[in-house]
Amino acid sequence: MPKTYKLYVGGSFSRSESGRVLPVTGSDGEFRANAAQASRKDLRDAVSAARKAFGGWAGASAHNRGQVMFRVAEMLEGTRERFAGEVAAAEGLSVPEAEAVVDTAVDRMFWYAGWADKLGVLTGGVNQVAGPYTSHSGPEPVGVVGVVAPRRSSLLGLVSVLAPVMAAGNCAVVLVGPEGAVPAVSLCEALATSDVPGGVVNVLTGEPAELGSRLASHADVDALDPSGAEESLRVELEEAAASTVKRVLDVPLLEQDWSEAPTPKRLRAFTDLKTVWHPLGE
Repeated sequence: MPKTYKLYVGGSFSRSESGRVLPVTGSDGEFRANAAQASRKDLRDAVSAARKAFGGWAGASAHNRGQVMFRVAEMLEGTRERFAGEVAAAEGLSVPEAEAVVDTAVDRMFWYAGWADKLGVLTGGVNQVAGPYTSHSGPEPVGVVGVVAPRRSSLLGLVSVLAPVMAAGNCAVVLVGPEGAVPAVSLCEALATSDVPGGVVNVLTGEPAELGSRLASHADVDALDPSGAEESLRVELEEAAASTVKRVLDVPLLEQDWSEAPTPKRLRAFTDLKTVWHPLGE
């Protein structure tokens, strides 16, 4: 009996509300398993779960968020062989190549975890003003971020788009295509056992073309990262996002090389600056 990988919504693994599944094949075209095919109802549930979790995750100290993400990186490292096998099958890599990809994904999660309590130093501080008052600015998360996961980088690409959303204090709803379903669900298992509060990360497997525009137009989604969307879908997502005036991350049409060293760009993209003015006494 082939295994059916479930959705990850609100910290729990569940079947699709529609009961649909789709086949997951390796890079060689060989059938490997089934994955739940998310429906519009599943998407609404995922956004609702992310919104409920946002207050607690954004309100936690940046140090605490970083420590939780460090634990996720440790869980990835502890199951390195399993992830290497899944990445090799999904992306057609040799085992040594897949192990190198997993190692980079672990480093990427550590890197963003380290930024969690340093983002305020990078983007905030004391503003120079003229007058009897002081002005301070600091970053705040934007809220719920919709993400279309990269299709040709099942683990490293997914970590590269998810980790900055988490580190900045946001919650995520991620659409994952069938090619990357197995590594993505395995990553969810690491999240579920790493003290990540339920709802901070929600992963829906299926065809992004089916749910992408619904995610982009959802009024309770505050920003969108279309990194994994094909060119034909990108315009549709941007038009749908414009209907609710949400922020859309500017990313190249062609999928980038995820092995390249990251920058704080994605951290800054999903934060706002809050400025406080306070009068000074004599």
